[in-house]
Amino acid sequence: MTLSTAFTEMLGVRHPIALAPMGGSAGGALAAAVSRGGGFGILGGAYGDPEWLAREVPVVASTEGPWGIGFLTWGIDLAAVELALSYGPSAVMLSFGDPSPYAAHVRRAGALLIVQVTNLEEAKQAVDLGADVIVAQGIESGGHGAVRGRSTLPFVPAVVDLVAPVPVLAAGGIADGRGVAAALVLGAAGALVGTRFQATTEALIDPSISQAILEGRGQDTERSTVLDIARGSRWPSKYPARTLRHPYLDRWRGREAELAADPQVRQAYQDDVARGAVPPLPVWAGEAVDLIDDLPSAEDLVTAMATQAQDALTRAGSN
Repeated sequence: MTLSTAFTEMLGVRHPIALAPMGGSAGGALAAAVSRGGGFGILGGAYGDPEWLAREVPVVASTEGPWGIGFLTWGIDLAAVELALSYGPSAVMLSFGDPSPYAAHVRRAGALLIVQVTNLEEAKQAVDLGADVIVAQGIESGGHGAVRGRSTLPFVPAVVDLVAPVPVLAAGGIADGRGVAAALVLGAAGALVGTRFQATTEALIDPSISQAILEGRGQDTERSTVLDIARGSRWPSKYPARTLRHPYLDRWRGREAELAADPQVRQAYQDDVARGAVPPLPVWAGEAVDLIDDLPSAEDLVTAMATQAQDALTRAGSN
């Protein structure tokens, strides 16, 4: 069973499902499992750490299926992109920031260029840069996103209409095959899935994070810059992050400027982590976290999601 789309044909994969390149959790084993399952595995290259790439790339590169590397565009330089390209990925994905300094290098190397966008202006820029695939990210997504983003349901078809015929992947609030089917109905050529793939046996996360995702609910998630400020993260403030509940959110909500001005907060946060008062990392989770109640292999999960998507589309077509 396959769901053939412009994305599956372009990448040579069986299913229109891609792994979000989540920094810290989308390592080689997870990306490889997604690719083995017939989806498109993308490593979470984040800031382009050479040691991390040297360790994780061979794991995914050993699979027969296509795979890619994703970066945080605001946090990298050309050297990181060139290093990634030297490994021969099928695609490079750029998210959060201006992709223009790197687009030509990716295309010249023969890799496909995937650009994630959070508004229509970014979508138009991605088309002008020659993006092969565009990811339309809605604010339901876990982790970081635009402070003035839009919901997935209305945003995806708007991007599809604007960038046609460039294929679009929907992202944000998709955690099962029904979400994949919905993305296809909206005109997308597939879905980019994050939180659901965190809760798999191959994800590079602490068991406590897995358990928090299994127990989490959509109403427990919140978009904020508080945890980035408290952690001393370099993330730009225009990209708040959706996470599960956290003591620092309750303590500093609405007091972000005061938090940023307090030089002792970072040490206090690290002290709280050391004594177990707060989790070692925020639990990045999207609004679809309610739909996650098990920890399967990502390889099996891709197949299950594709089957459920096909069933959902078949039922919709018969009504």
